[in-house]
Amino acid sequence: MSDLPSRPQPQPGLLRIAPYVQGRAHAVPGVSPVKLSANESPLGASPRAVAAYQAQADKLAIYPEGSSRLLREALGEVHGLDPARIVCGAGSDDILHLLAQSYLGEGDEAVMSEFGFSVYPIVTRGASAEIVMAPETDYRADVDALLAAVTPRTKMLFLANPNNPTGTCLSPAELDRLHRGLRPDILFVLDAAYAEYVTAPDYEPGLELVNRAENVVMVRTFSKMGLAALRLGWMYGPAHVVDAVNRIRGPFNVSVPAQVAGAEAARDVAFTRQLREYNARWRDWLTRSLSSNRLRVVQSEANFVMVLFEDAAQAQAAFQALLEHGLIVREIHGYGIANGLRISIGPEAAMRGVAEVLKAFGAPGAAA
Repeated sequence: MSDLPSRPQPQPGLLRIAPYVQGRAHAVPGVSPVKLSANESPLGASPRAVAAYQAQADKLAIYPEGSSRLLREALGEVHGLDPARIVCGAGSDDILHLLAQSYLGEGDEAVMSEFGFSVYPIVTRGASAEIVMAPETDYRADVDALLAAVTPRTKMLFLANPNNPTGTCLSPAELDRLHRGLRPDILFVLDAAYAEYVTAPDYEPGLELVNRAENVVMVRTFSKMGLAALRLGWMYGPAHVVDAVNRIRGPFNVSVPAQVAGAEAARDVAFTRQLREYNARWRDWLTRSLSSNRLRVVQSEANFVMVLFEDAAQAQAAFQALLEHGLIVREIHGYGIANGLRISIGPEAAMRGVAEVLKAFGAPGAAA
């Protein structure tokens, strides 16, 4: 009896998971904060989505429709997809967990790029599998390095496109080459969380690849387009993957208010266009206002920019200076980029404030 554990034990490897750490939300005492650390919508939520959410206040005693049918139909309508091949979840994180639980297990491996989204290791190790990091080239996913990281144990490959926290993006041709190099039994998880913000003319979020392949899924979220509080995400994939995921998905994993608000947000294409145009304007403005011989702003296709400083000490000093002005940005040393800060696109006044504060660190200041 003495050899038995003294208390319940978690699954092997679970305690090796580094918990997700969210961006700071509070400034120094006495300063009104502007949160630029979580890549939230710079324009809030679609008014149509807000109205749909509020209309559910007197229906909270009723269970949701279990398959998120209304939301799946809206997504199918807007994106030209078969609703039967869509799965909805409580944020895209929920979908990523479901995919890992469905296709990974002890002894398996999942591949990701070096500076990829920090949730990928969490869901991989949560499924008792191991994560393999492929080096990036100049903060950009490297197709050859990703393929070189594949082994006989590889069962999944994660790619965020655009990537968080770098904002960099692969072209459709590069995605095709990556997919062609994968064995057919490897599930390619294409995370298009920031698709609504991309302005590159040749960008394709993954729909075409899913339509012609049996081992590709595209994952999306509503969090970046104004519904972060509702925790709402979705996946488009082959019928056999949808079937597997639905077998372990919680039967009521998306609330009624989230379903109806998401459906209206998806259909409000005018608001989505306004969001993309506003973001592009200020993302480009901030890039010009910060780029110098001392500061590098990595070209971004998302709703944030990554700024690289001369060293980690300069990045920390800049973070603190911004914080003292109530401008809360994201430290990214947890991603292995100790000399960088990630700055979400936000209100005009905040963008101008960031440019002004960072003049002391080598930024040229407000662009025309």
